[in-house]
Amino acid sequence: MNQSYWERTSFFKDADYVIIGAGIVGLFAALEIKNKKPSANVLVLERSFLPDGASTKNAGFACFGSLSELIVQLQKSSETELLHLVKKRWEGLKKLRQALGDDVIDFNNWGGYEVFTEKDELLWEECVGQLNYFNSLLKDTIGKQVFHLADEKISELGLSNVKHLIFNPYEAQIHSGKMMQALINKCRDSGIEILFGHEVKGYEKEKEVLSNIKIVTEHFNINTQKVIICTNAFAKELLPELEITPGRGQVFITKPIKNLSLKGTFHYDEGYFYFRNVDDRVLIGGGRNLNFEKETTTTFGITAEIKNEITRILNEIILKNTHWEFDMEWSGIMAFGETLSPIIKELSPNVYCAVRCNGMGVAIGSKIGEEVALLVTGSR
Repeated sequence: MNQSYWERTSFFKDADYVIIGAGIVGLFAALEIKNKKPSANVLVLERSFLPDGASTKNAGFACFGSLSELIVQLQKSSETELLHLVKKRWEGLKKLRQALGDDVIDFNNWGGYEVFTEKDELLWEECVGQLNYFNSLLKDTIGKQVFHLADEKISELGLSNVKHLIFNPYEAQIHSGKMMQALINKCRDSGIEILFGHEVKGYEKEKEVLSNIKIVTEHFNINTQKVIICTNAFAKELLPELEITPGRGQVFITKPIKNLSLKGTFHYDEGYFYFRNVDDRVLIGGGRNLNFEKETTTTFGITAEIKNEITRILNEIILKNTHWEFDMEWSGIMAFGETLSPIIKELSPNVYCAVRCNGMGVAIGSKIGEEVALLVTGSR
């Protein structure tokens, strides 16, 4: 790019900290660095015209895990590790709300439900058998009676072919677009520069001066003292050695539906499907479990296999005997790993990463950003 002197000494001047990725993690990392180092020049680089990946493409669930999800997660970790992770999700949601404000992000605490149909009888029995255990486990972190049996709500919510519900009064929903707008504005108000549409191709270190790192983008190069990679599922493009598996989440939303009874957030089939009300519409997504191999991708897109199953769920469970039509469809890319914990570490001198949200970016993103910022500034 042919830069002017004015551009080079303002937009593209050397930065103390460069953060790659303007999602929830990257922007909270920038805010925390600016809080710790008010005079620092903090620059965030984002390859897309909006935060790419999943920050503006998720379903807007403010959750920390349904009962069946927590049961599965306990099989992959110790009780202490899982409790630590749930606490981080819960604290992350509180941090997000405190930073941006409930009204700004359309935070609605209408509770969450786990849905069980006739074919889910074994899963239902397992969840009922573990309900008291998890309520006891989470009472000091979340609150009393996190999970309740709620079969009496099935008819009120307009659901069909559903045998059982488990209710979580602590779960809520947000507007992900308004959340990211507010977060971007907060960063800019704090003096943080954000440049969209600039993909980072790599970085180079000067052997003689370890604190000087050249960031290489499509259009320009810029020098920094420290760099943090916060690109979640796309981190392997810069850091191929990381243990990260991408997962595509397909999401659909209906046109407005008159007299919609659905209210709250809903998890189905061990959380692989999820749906909620948005104004007078139904938003529904998921289905990676139908074809894990095909959905392990960083390519955005919609597949007929998943859309057909989403259609079935709408017709048979959510909107039976109700006329509805799809209005929009999109996908987001998440990052998963064999372990549930995110990767937050210094990879080499002055090069850091904060990635792998395991599908819980809305809940955990603010805490991941905070943690890497404390590591980078030496405050941890």
